Amino acid sequence: MTELAPAHPLAPAWLQVPADPAALDPVVFTSQYARDDTGCVTVDSVPVTEIAARHGSPSYVVSERTFRDRARGFREAFEAALNPLGVELEVYYASKALLNTAVARWATEEGLNIDTASGGELAVALAAGVAPGRIALHGNNKSAEELDRALEVGVGRIVVDSLAEIELVARLARERGTRAPVMIRVTPGVHASTHEFIATAHEDQKFGLSLNPVQEGEDSPALVAVAACVDASDALDLRGLHCHIGSQIFAAEGFGQAAERVFALRETVAERWDVTLPEIDLGGGHGVAYTAADSPREVAAIATDLAPLLTSVLESSDLPTPHLSFEPGRFIAGPSGCTVYTVGTVKTVTVSPGVQRRYVSVDGGMSDNARPVLYDADYTAVLANRVSEETPVLSRVVGKHCESGDIVVKDVYLPGDVTAGDLLVVPVTGAYCWSLSSNYNWLPRPGIVAVAPDGDTREIVRRESVSDLLARDTGV
Repeated sequence: MTELAPAHPLAPAWLQVPADPAALDPVVFTSQYARDDTGCVTVDSVPVTEIAARHGSPSYVVSERTFRDRARGFREAFEAALNPLGVELEVYYASKALLNTAVARWATEEGLNIDTASGGELAVALAAGVAPGRIALHGNNKSAEELDRALEVGVGRIVVDSLAEIELVARLARERGTRAPVMIRVTPGVHASTHEFIATAHEDQKFGLSLNPVQEGEDSPALVAVAACVDASDALDLRGLHCHIGSQIFAAEGFGQAAERVFALRETVAERWDVTLPEIDLGGGHGVAYTAADSPREVAAIATDLAPLLTSVLESSDLPTPHLSFEPGRFIAGPSGCTVYTVGTVKTVTVSPGVQRRYVSVDGGMSDNARPVLYDADYTAVLANRVSEETPVLSRVVGKHCESGDIVVKDVYLPGDVTAGDLLVVPVTGAYCWSLSSNYNWLPRPGIVAVAPDGDTREIVRRESVSDLLARDTGV
């Protein structure tokens, strides 16, 4: 029996000394994880030792079953909660969380559309065979080339983000002799409880058009944008309004408040221009558990809590019920993936007299997971290739980069005998880790290994080599 260590003075208040450091907390380690008879962590019954041996370390590992289940589950839960209100809805997978052709196919096969935020993401969705009408193009600074490509292939919606973009889309549409389907992104001023850099509905940020006027008595930037779209109706098909209040949100209230403000703008548009906007998009941002400190909610509970908030908004309007859409990304991709690392150097440092911290270095770091340094994000980890009976020790899992901030897991209790060659699994790295990855210090990026429902493993994105990095160096 593992001896229970006392709480460490450097540990955050939420981090408890584990009675069993081999245990996989089901809040964070969702149903694809288990330990086999040898004590090795498995992903959909495949040992991570086998994955590392076959595909290399570090590797991003994605459970196809979990991704599909979460995509389908989100759609079905929102349909069950909102269809009885007379709401028709669509779910767009926010592909910025994790995108490749396999993932795009999984999402669309489960009934989701694809939201893209660049010409590159649009190209991947098209390469995956996604019907253009099921693709949205987002972004605060889309180029003329990106917009023209979207018009050429016939995407289902372009979410415009500024007056200048409205003018540009209208010009490009006229040149092509078509009408561009557009939605206006607005900032409803709802402050979700999230990190400053991932809160996207407050006024002081780059996205969208404010619902608040610059000067008292003037139209808001959002209303000015509506007027511009109505004036350009020969080239623009104004489909509706879009908002996104942030990321890693656990409560439904923020979405309800945003809906109230966006629906109020819809009423104003109908009164002033006699135009009934048929679509409203309330964005995404639904949170997941990265550590024991997080309290995620089942998707059915999220949808059920949102239903009465939307009912109140709908009942206060005489306009036809709009078509609603939502854009989960992290919620689907995050828990579907993990990262497998190999331990290298292990050292203990003295922080203050009598207080020590152990540093466990792995063969990746901020190049494959930039979220801790960008957002102060917390993760957890477990010793994955074996079970240990040693007393758990407060540890900091760090990368191999030339940065003191190169931290993968700030605080976690790992067995005292973790050593070079051991494998660690960091869960919930399916969202925004590969998407934000880099070649800092000229590290090749890991591949993405998909575990199929039948237990087969395959690289859906190939691991980079040093030759790949040098291929872009012109040698001049």
